[in-house]
Amino acid sequence: MAIGFEDHCWKDIVTPEILKTYTPYHRETYIGQRPALLAIDLYNLAYEGGAKQPHELVDTYKSSCGIYAHNAIKPTQELFALARALKIPIFYTTTETRKEAKPDAVHATNRQRVKIDPKAFEIKEEFKPEAGDVVIFKERASGFFGTPLVAHLTQLGIDSVMVCGESTSGCVRASCVDAYSLGYHVSIAEECVFDRSPLSHKVNLFDLHHKYSDVMTLDEIKEHLKQERPRKPA
Repeated sequence: MAIGFEDHCWKDIVTPEILKTYTPYHRETYIGQRPALLAIDLYNLAYEGGAKQPHELVDTYKSSCGIYAHNAIKPTQELFALARALKIPIFYTTTETRKEAKPDAVHATNRQRVKIDPKAFEIKEEFKPEAGDVVIFKERASGFFGTPLVAHLTQLGIDSVMVCGESTSGCVRASCVDAYSLGYHVSIAEECVFDRSPLSHKVNLFDLHHKYSDVMTLDEIKEHLKQERPRKPA
């Protein structure tokens, strides 16, 4: 299923002049031969307060992505089911909450602090880890910074990551940039990433797509995973 390189969620905010400026980034998108699924921060905290607009929740639930998180549940479940059916390794990230790591001392962003509640940072039930999955605890935005994630990927011979989770402008972006910098091919499942702000979501996906990652629809990912996939060019 081929779609245009710019046929994504940012079409309503990016002008023709900007699109023209970014034509040197156009290329064929793909998924590597040995991918892993990297699920960024699919923890309970992001879904608190239910499927409401984040600005309606922020006074009580400062970290909730509200309706945008809830809208992404079904497609993300589809992505997980596909990965499990194809025996693609699954890695999760979540915030470090273990007392011995002193989680109050180091923070992923400059957002107002939330109470470190281990239950809030448990992976949401709909995406519950299964035997063989790996959960990576992190203190900064990127799932790679100061964690053993690369060691796990190297051990399995992984050459690419498919990314889902939140937030697009924060921990997803940081993880994608680090993954690209470390030499992995990066694919982002468009319907399976989300943010508190639609504007931040669209702008960051646009930027990631052109510079560091292949933003792909879930249908595209399904189609690519059925095919023989090329290695990233040297």
